[in-house]
Amino acid sequence: MKVGIIGASGYTGSELLRILASHPEAEVAAASSRRYEGTEIWRVHRFLKGFYDLKFCNPEIDKFSDCDVVFTAVPHGEAMKYVPKLLEIGIKVVDISADYRLDKKTYERVYGKKHEGYVDAVYGLTELHKEDIEKANLVANPGCYPTGTILAVAPLAELELVDRVVFDCKSGITGAGESPSSFTHYPNLHEAIVPYKITEHRHYYEMVQELERLQSDIKISFTPQVFPGSRGILTNAHVFPRGELSVEELYRIYEKFYSECFFVRLQDEVKLSQVRGSNFCDISIHPGEDRIVIISAIDNLVKGASGQAVQNMNVMMGFDETMGLRYPPLFP
Repeated sequence: MKVGIIGASGYTGSELLRILASHPEAEVAAASSRRYEGTEIWRVHRFLKGFYDLKFCNPEIDKFSDCDVVFTAVPHGEAMKYVPKLLEIGIKVVDISADYRLDKKTYERVYGKKHEGYVDAVYGLTELHKEDIEKANLVANPGCYPTGTILAVAPLAELELVDRVVFDCKSGITGAGESPSSFTHYPNLHEAIVPYKITEHRHYYEMVQELERLQSDIKISFTPQVFPGSRGILTNAHVFPRGELSVEELYRIYEKFYSECFFVRLQDEVKLSQVRGSNFCDISIHPGEDRIVIISAIDNLVKGASGQAVQNMNVMMGFDETMGLRYPPLFP
């Protein structure tokens, strides 16, 4: 299977290259970067020396015409320039940008731009939409925050057991991308946890879209924060339930919902170090008198981006969804 990556020089692109280097059924045939066109991949991603002799190409569609599947790992607003053309020539696409996660009207309202290449896509949260992904030509890879939040609450939402949920999420700095800014400047984040886009983060609309598919009247609040670490998203989901649920009932609900989901693990306690570098989402359950706290942890660059994209590719191409991803996390 020949694979292409449009936008392979950033954090998401480098993670795709790392994972695909050991995928038994994938060969990276083309990887683009406007900035580094003509440069060997390993000269930009030094940790990949010895794994790739390939040079970065420009992102023209003809460079990817021999590919079976292409990942678009570009900023929102850019993927729509490539996706329809790739689909026209029969190439399956996993879009890691935000361009196809929402319906056209919501996208244009939330992202403030006209969608020039809209086509219907399957939302690529495999644990919820595996059967649709199996038949899809275009999968919209979920955002990092929605991955951790939706997986934390989906089992309860499916049974319409949630009155309100408040998502308190903390992300590593790589979630902001590789381009430096005053926000990611070391002195501004060192020894700090910084809330941002406190009530207006764009990922909120993915949470609403997916959780309302399970429970139409669920009420959702979400605040993201950045902590001074490179990887990971820790989500504290404060769930205000309808009625009382025992610890035993909660575990039965979650175990049944995720019984066939290799990458979701129920744990007694959750730490980011338990999932670092892996495609796992770890979840722990903590009932209290006034609410239930569901904690989830993912690596934002893997389960929150590139690993989940490979998981989706596997399902689209008829492989076991764990292929190339079945390895333990890096610990400590």
